Amino acid sequence: MNSVFVNQIWQTLKHQKISFRSKLVNKFCILNRPSRSLFTNEPFCKLFVNNMSSNSGEKYMKKEPAENLHRAFNEVNEGQHSICLLEDVLSLQNKKITNWAIENKVKSLCCHYKTLQNDNKEIFLKELATKYAINHSALSNIIYQTERLEVDSEKLLKIEEKLKILMVPQYSWLFKNIGRLENGVKFLVDLRTDIMNLVPKLDAKKPEYIAIQQLNTAIRELLTVWFSVGFLNLEKITWNSPCSILEKISMYDAVHPIKDWVELKRRVGPYRRCFVYTHSSMPGEPLVVLHVALTKEIISSLKGITTAEGPESQVNESQPLGNEDPNLIKALIFYSISSTQKGLQGIELGNYLIKDAVNYLITEYPQATMFSTLSPIPTFRIWLIERIKLAEKGEQIFPTGLWNEVLQYLSSNKKEPDWAHLREVIVSNSWYHNPELICLLKNPLMVCCSRYLYVEKRRGYAYDSVANFHLRNGAVMWRLNWLADVSPRGLTNSCGMMVNYRYYLEQAEDNSLNYVQNQKINVCDQIAALSTSLTAKL
Repeated sequence: MNSVFVNQIWQTLKHQKISFRSKLVNKFCILNRPSRSLFTNEPFCKLFVNNMSSNSGEKYMKKEPAENLHRAFNEVNEGQHSICLLEDVLSLQNKKITNWAIENKVKSLCCHYKTLQNDNKEIFLKELATKYAINHSALSNIIYQTERLEVDSEKLLKIEEKLKILMVPQYSWLFKNIGRLENGVKFLVDLRTDIMNLVPKLDAKKPEYIAIQQLNTAIRELLTVWFSVGFLNLEKITWNSPCSILEKISMYDAVHPIKDWVELKRRVGPYRRCFVYTHSSMPGEPLVVLHVALTKEIISSLKGITTAEGPESQVNESQPLGNEDPNLIKALIFYSISSTQKGLQGIELGNYLIKDAVNYLITEYPQATMFSTLSPIPTFRIWLIERIKLAEKGEQIFPTGLWNEVLQYLSSNKKEPDWAHLREVIVSNSWYHNPELICLLKNPLMVCCSRYLYVEKRRGYAYDSVANFHLRNGAVMWRLNWLADVSPRGLTNSCGMMVNYRYYLEQAEDNSLNYVQNQKINVCDQIAALSTSLTAKL
């Protein structure tokens, strides 16, 4: 862009106290420069104005002047180019043209989209969602015409065919063509990630919010078919697996992050297993990662799983997997499961991976008859702190006596319960370094956590997302474990507590149905007793 032209635009934008749109219109009416022609293009002008008017546009207005405005101009020009490419590709939908030509156009669109800045990606997605969704006007017209006609069976079939075509959003055709490209499926998974990142930024009252949600649903339904369990490959990861896969395994563990290669080697070594799902359209990309410990019993702590401590780990870690002692393997403990692709959120993969891993391992070790998780409780402490804040305001949140000993210990000479001090020691995790507080807090924290897991609900189902996942799979809420994860992460998430969800294979299907249809949670006596010991609503 001509630097004189840029500086003239800059001065107009910087000094005139009128709207951006007015500034642009006023300036471009008197300028006669090559770049001016772009601003006769309404979509381009709109994109440029919106970009410069938004919060993200402030970065171009803070520094002098030409290079930043030049960059803004180019970014918006790229955004407009992507919309032109989109229009060009979708115009081919009903044309007689070779698949080769369509493929090249679609490939160009995908390549260009990858180069866009986030702001332009969002504009592109809004355009795709609003302009190329279902044509409601055409759909209404054909329904109206049908109501006024006396139709025979032949006409009815033609009308049904038209309705079938009109009921499918135009972007569905684009998605299917993208899926045929090399790495096209991965592109769609990443595209859905961008859509999901955009949704929270939108005003739920505006039409574009619904349009984006419909776009999200359409792409999710397509991915659900493409990522059906029959199209997935179960792979066991070992230390001899490709370095690229091992590196991704170490990066993707969201439950218990892997610190270094030594820990990673232990996770795929003796008495440990790591399984992943892969897809032929995304080679070398683990979709879901499951870590399993082979133990003598259902364990109650991370000690001995993620570290080398504990009787089940007192083996020579350099020995081959085949030299494991079968007498030491009675239980399979699923201690970490992580989805690696945000774009596949809402598509059931983890439950199938657990089932496939069990089937794989019981053929290797048929004497293993106990199957359980050792699961985190990721948002318990947040839930608890919110209730302590209400208690600070004088609300009767907890049953009388539950926190008495702790509050007396913390309140010293104060007459009133010091709820603020309790909140402080829990938030700071300082209680864990005080043996007396550890003993005093055990009962109230276990009671509250049992209530959180078993009684607290969201739309009739378990409030805790991890609990909901395993209960839907047919597991039993089997045991709550005190100080099971005393890492900073474990203390911050759940005050160090973890829970076992046990899978009884012969009962899993019935348990799953009972939970999904009747919201019935199968729970052990320990958790049930702790949760019902509360006499007041939390």
